[in-house]
Amino acid sequence: MGRTFLYARVSTNDQTTANQVLEAKSNGFAIEDHRVFEEHVSGKVAAFDRPVFSKMFDKMEKGDNLVVTKLDRLGRSVIDIVETVKKLGKAGITVKCIQLGGVDLTSPAGKLQMQVLGAVAEFERSLLIERTQAGLERAKAEGKKLGRKASYTPELAAEIKAKYLGGGHSIRQLHKEHGLSVGTIQKLVKG
Repeated sequence: MGRTFLYARVSTNDQTTANQVLEAKSNGFAIEDHRVFEEHVSGKVAAFDRPVFSKMFDKMEKGDNLVVTKLDRLGRSVIDIVETVKKLGKAGITVKCIQLGGVDLTSPAGKLQMQVLGAVAEFERSLLIERTQAGLERAKAEGKKLGRKASYTPELAAEIKAKYLGGGHSIRQLHKEHGLSVGTIQKLVKG
């Protein structure tokens, strides 16, 4: 029986990992304080690209256990989580998730759960894309203009172009006078 490590992660500095540490210990995991690794980093960052997670992995050995309170502590996407669990499993490290009843995600039952979760996540993503596309098509059919609202009127665009072409105003002057970005002014005078 190997050592047990806890990986606790929150996304922002104003959050705390204290609840994750408490949850792991209250679920019967005996984790020594020096094996608790706490990190403040976005879930968008792949687990092995995170400084604290990488430091923890370097200290782990075959037969060790990694505990997380929830799967999303390992990553934001199911693909990232599955890849992280696979890499840990190949290193001989078991991964236990309290949210899933403490099942070892590297075991056959855990792998099955991961596959089911991955399929559900992929299905949900497909439905979301489908609903988004349907909404965009409906909006177009109703004649709604999509995208960000222009920061200028057609009249203002014509005025800016006339001032520039008349030679009396530079792009910088027009930018300061009208409060539009330099890029927008350039687009208007060249368009």
